[in-house]
Amino acid sequence: MQRRAAVVGNWKMNGTIAFTQALTSAVCAGVTERDHNHTLACDVILCPPFTSLSTAQHHLAGSPVRLGGQNISEAIGGPFTGEISGSLLRDAGCSHVILGHSERRTLLGEQDALVARKMVAAFRDGLIPIVCLGETLAERTAEQTLAVIQTQLTALLALLPTAEEQRAHWVLAYEPVWAIGTGRHATPDQVQEVHGFIRKQLTDRLGTTIASSIQILYGGSVTPDNAAALFAQPDVDGGLIGGASLKAETFLAIIDAYPKNF
Repeated sequence: MQRRAAVVGNWKMNGTIAFTQALTSAVCAGVTERDHNHTLACDVILCPPFTSLSTAQHHLAGSPVRLGGQNISEAIGGPFTGEISGSLLRDAGCSHVILGHSERRTLLGEQDALVARKMVAAFRDGLIPIVCLGETLAERTAEQTLAVIQTQLTALLALLPTAEEQRAHWVLAYEPVWAIGTGRHATPDQVQEVHGFIRKQLTDRLGTTIASSIQILYGGSVTPDNAAALFAQPDVDGGLIGGASLKAETFLAIIDAYPKNF
């Protein structure tokens, strides 16, 4: 089946209120124009810092651009200083949330089991999880990439809700740790190998119909120069964009790189 693609902007720890006003307005204008001209081939989601969610929501109102958070607590609420719940993200206008980003795994020690529980929390609170998978440079050098991906994915599938609607509506993002913010990126063939492997694992566990509807994004130093070649791969359904999402013209150029199949 034909999957709708997605391009997600992960601002990370960047974006004052003034910056958010300017960037969301520019992205919103560009995406809305493309939508009206029927040239928008993908969903667009912005994930600013928590402090900018309200501002972003205001400036994106009525546009095709959706809003996402960068993390979630597995708790519903209560005495968890510094955490944020899914219900709070929903209240701020979010439809999506990024989970298991390589920076949280490597810098903050998040393990596969915790990421899986956060996925459950996202579903519970009515959010679409965007769950990140990826190997380190040492693991790729040791030819362990697919084994690492399988371990990470197995933890998620073990806790995936049984409701078919939820099983079909979540997002995976392959982001090799060695390509995050380094200027290096996997080749299109390397990306397709991993994405094809993920798709097969999903098919084996969930069946063809559900597996073929799940978006698998690539993240890792995506730019306007390499986006078209990456997005042309059969199992690459868009991108999780970091630094390049902080400039409207660059982000919009990446959106334009997704192949049009109208």
